[in-house]
Amino acid sequence: MEERKDIYKTSRFLFILEATFEYFISLLVTGAYLAKITSSLGMSDSMTGILTSFVSLGCGFQIIAIFLANKRPVKRWVTVLHSINQLTFALMYLVPFIKLTKTAKIVLFIAFLLMGHIINNVVNPPKINWFMSLVDDNKRGGFTAKKEMVSLIGGMVFSFGMGIIIDHFEMGGNLNGAFIVCGVTVFGLMLLHSATLIFSKEKPVEEKEKISTKQLLGELIRDKKLFKVILVSVLWNIVNYSATPFYGSYQIKELGFSMTFVSILSGAYAIVRTIFSQPMGKFADKNSFASMLNICFTIMLVGFGINIFTVPENGKIFYTVYYMLNAVAMAGINSATINLIYDYVDKEKRIGALALKSTLAGGAGFFTTIAVSPLVSYIQKNGNSFLGLNVYAQQVVSSLAAILLIVLILYLNLVVKKIKSNR
Repeated sequence: MEERKDIYKTSRFLFILEATFEYFISLLVTGAYLAKITSSLGMSDSMTGILTSFVSLGCGFQIIAIFLANKRPVKRWVTVLHSINQLTFALMYLVPFIKLTKTAKIVLFIAFLLMGHIINNVVNPPKINWFMSLVDDNKRGGFTAKKEMVSLIGGMVFSFGMGIIIDHFEMGGNLNGAFIVCGVTVFGLMLLHSATLIFSKEKPVEEKEKISTKQLLGELIRDKKLFKVILVSVLWNIVNYSATPFYGSYQIKELGFSMTFVSILSGAYAIVRTIFSQPMGKFADKNSFASMLNICFTIMLVGFGINIFTVPENGKIFYTVYYMLNAVAMAGINSATINLIYDYVDKEKRIGALALKSTLAGGAGFFTTIAVSPLVSYIQKNGNSFLGLNVYAQQVVSSLAAILLIVLILYLNLVVKKIKSNR
């Protein structure tokens, strides 16, 4: 009998491209790139940290996806909303040279940033479920690893090129020119990203997957196993957002990194993460995503431990070591937090489960940064002094992240690894 043709093969390839273009855009609206814009607008490090965590706050709006779970097919409205969200990211780069007051510029910039993240997160759960439904459940680890590898390799070249461009314009005293180039680049990437969505196929909804919004909400709220799994993402965001939102400004200010060096770091990060993505994915497919997270969180703990001692005198070495350990750990963490849902949740509840996970985890991440920001401001206003010690704020928040991560590792081993999965 002739083997049935795989009609979704091209769509899976387009999913890989979609993720790559989306990753390129994310590089230009986070970390040191975001810090460049906020610095030009005269914002403080603590404010930059809060804005960086807007990506987490935006995740809170994924709860809306639960009410859109029955709006099938998702392709048309996901494509339209994604294009709008990426357009707002492009407009962010036009703010610095618009003739407005400083306050008006900051308000407009925040409006574009927040709007972009809100819309992006509303469409994220149905988009992920759309594409992941095209992937064999027994090959999810390998596929997501391959997807990450393409994004990272492309991102390495892309980030290096953009870093050189920004440094070139900045050395010529024309930072606004660099912002225009970045804005136009985001717009071009938006067009490419939209094309991948337009030409991808969507799998028809099975009758058993149809469930009313009221029934879905009820089942999600009563699912104790789901909440135990979601708590992993919540705790991870608390750990991550207690420190990393403040690293962008640390790199370009206290540590004195040029954007070219930041791009070189990004390139090395991409290479390391690419090397470890496939082995991590295969390990998860063979064992479990919970087991893979145990390894990744331990590596991340060592990374935060090293960053406790990162100062300007050793910054290029110590921060690089931290960043490479981060690359190894994140080779598994990102995909695992999503795939845990697929391991423990039934098909008809996955969009809602993904939305609930991101909502709770996103809110936890944002409010963690809000809570930690006064500490960062306090240390900086006191001449980089805390409890009688001469330390930078980023050293203190790295200590906090390490302590919180120990709690997460204990929870993963004592609770989550004992839950029976659907695999």
